[in-house]
This record gives sequence, structure tokens and C-alpha cells, in this order.
Amino acid sequence: MTAGEARWHTAAQILTWVRAHPGGTRAELTQDLRLNSGLATEITARLRAMRLLEETPAPRATGQRGRPTTVLGAHPEGPVLLAVDLRTAEWRSAVVTLDGQLTETASVRHGSRSPRAVLAAIRGRVDAVLRAYGNRVRGVSLAVAGTVHEGRLVQSATLGWRDVDLGLVAGDVPLLLGNDATLAGVAEARTGASVGASTALHLMVVVGIGGTVTVDGRPATGSHGAAGEYGHQPYGDRSLICPCGARGCWDLEVDGRALARHLGVAEPQDPAAFLRDHLGGGAAVAAGDAVAAGPADAAGPAVARVAAALGGGVGALVNVHDPATVTLGGLAPLLRRAAPDAFEQAYLDGLMAFHKGRPPAVVDAVHGDDGPLQGAAVLGLDEITSEAALAAWATLPLPQ
Repeated sequence: MTAGEARWHTAAQILTWVRAHPGGTRAELTQDLRLNSGLATEITARLRAMRLLEETPAPRATGQRGRPTTVLGAHPEGPVLLAVDLRTAEWRSAVVTLDGQLTETASVRHGSRSPRAVLAAIRGRVDAVLRAYGNRVRGVSLAVAGTVHEGRLVQSATLGWRDVDLGLVAGDVPLLLGNDATLAGVAEARTGASVGASTALHLMVVVGIGGTVTVDGRPATGSHGAAGEYGHQPYGDRSLICPCGARGCWDLEVDGRALARHLGVAEPQDPAAFLRDHLGGGAAVAAGDAVAAGPADAAGPAVARVAAALGGGVGALVNVHDPATVTLGGLAPLLRRAAPDAFEQAYLDGLMAFHKGRPPAVVDAVHGDDGPLQGAAVLGLDEITSEAALAAWATLPLPQ
């Protein structure tokens, strides 16, 4: 850290605190960060002047008297980033402000599955945001359904892509990359169902299954960005070859492809939609939404087999990682609710005796379908509120 960056250390801590405490006051910030009140006043004033922070009156209660309390929030002319979630059938995006709010959300289905066409479409969105916000855009944070390393999508079995340069989407704007399931787990650890868990396991079913282990809110990504590729553990039928090239992948046991196989029908073009429809979820089901009591009788045994495959694998991963909490995202909560007994029995059967007495709670993810986009926002905000990024922002001319 350079001397110029060091002076922004406390400022970075303050902006991180504001993001984690919406509606927080300067007095609360001062106490939580153990700052001298004079220093807190000085730094927040500097952050206001630099268009990083603002203080606004808190809503007044009926009949409240006296001077209104002010709350801290993102400056309306401050830095923003574009978060993007690249999925199998579509991509979604949102402009993210320093307080973590997702605005101007958009969703676009792929007109073509070719990497060039999809990335060009995302680049068009980036260019539109740059025209609207100018140099306030400090980065693009991209969640993608695949393994990423050094700016490239190394492999995506669900997209059918291999060794794709993702740099096209951002142009001259800094690009941050992460696996979609990994970033969904980060979102749960920071602002979701596993907040406060020192070690948490997150699993997300869409087409196949992925996830991450977070330690104190940060993911273990591995030396090549491939950690968390749980769908390619050999928990499945060794006679089946996965699109990734391996045999017996768990991916092939826990999604719409597995359900179709158990029902004796052709593999669906959209496995996620096929699974969702058979579980009674309709177009979209967020975590905690009410669903039908169970699948139709004809599909019940097949659904139970898929749910058991999910539960058994969760038990195996608990043995590996010893998490305090397990969160389920994507279609996994819907699958578990459709066949809870099959899931629970397989989960308990898969645990070592050490864990059976007090198995980790398995809970639905709070962010539901938005998990990867929320995680991309978290990753991006960590970067644009770093000491180096704040020092660079301070050199930009103020608007006239």
C-alpha cells in the first residue's frame, strides 16, 4: 500500500460499514469502528466533498421534536459499477451504487449461444451505462456459470464454452470475474442466510450444481479459480459421461436432466425450466415462496430420487468442509420442499457419525434467484471501495 493509499484506509472501512448498515448514523459508525468522534466527523466530511458519502435526515416519527437525526448513505453522484450475471439461457445486469443498491436491472435472453454474440450483447449494455454515467463507472463485475481464471472462461459445461476471453465485455473498464455459484455464496455470507457463520457451505442448483465454501465471508477459489466445482465430484452414475469430460458427475443427478432420465423422456433443451415446471414452481420461485405440497404422483418417485441425490451429496460435502451452516440456492430449495423426507434421509445417511448428533442446519438462501448478481455486486464494491480505488477516484475532476 502506497502512502497515498494509506490515507484512504479508514475511509474504505467507513464505506464498507455504510454498505453493511443501511440507515446507520454517524454515532453508530463511530462506536462500531471505535473512532474518535472528531476523526469520524473529519473523514465523513471529506467523503461528502469527494462525492462518496452523503448524510440525509432520517424519517421523523409522528410528533417527534428536536433536531432530526441524519443517516449515512451513498452519494447520488458517486462511483457505480455494473454487475452482470451470465447464465445458460440469459444474462442479467444492474447498476450498483456504493451502498449496495441494485438499480436499472435488465434481463436479456440469448439470441445466439455463440460466445461472440453473447459477449457483444453484454458489451452493448456496458457501453450504454458508460454513456449514461461517464467516469463514475469504476468497473464491471461479471458472474458466469463456469470456471474462470485470469480473465478467461476456462470451461462452462452448461454454456458449452471453453477457453473464452471475457475481456471483450468491459473494454477499458476494469473487469472482475467470478463463478456464479461462488458469488451467490458470497452474497449469502455477507448479507444473507449465513451472515455470522465463520465457515459456510453454499450450493446452487440450476443446470448442474455448483457452490463455494466461505470463511469469514470470503470464498475459497483455489489456485485456478476452479474450487467449488462440486457438480463434478463423482457422486453419480459412473456409466454417464458429463459434458465436462468426466464420468459419474454429481451434476447429472441433481437437475432437470436427471429428472427427465428417471421419467424416461428425452433430455430437455432447458433443464432448469423442466425441473422447475415439474416441481410446481412456475416461471420463478424465490426462496421461501409457497409451493405445492409435492410433485404430481406420476413424477413423485423420480423427484424423490433427484432430491435424495442432492441430500446425499450435501452430507458428503459437510464431511469435507465442516461448515456451521449450509445454504441452498437456485432450484435446490424447491427440490428439497418437493421431497423433504427423501432429501433429509439421504442427508443424514451421508454424514459421518461425528456430525449426525448435531448436523449443520440446511437453510434456503435469502437472495434466491438474485444470488449471483448480488454476489457480483459485493465483489465489485469490495474493489471500488479499496484504498487504491478511492485514491484513484480522488484524482478525478469534480463535475461543474
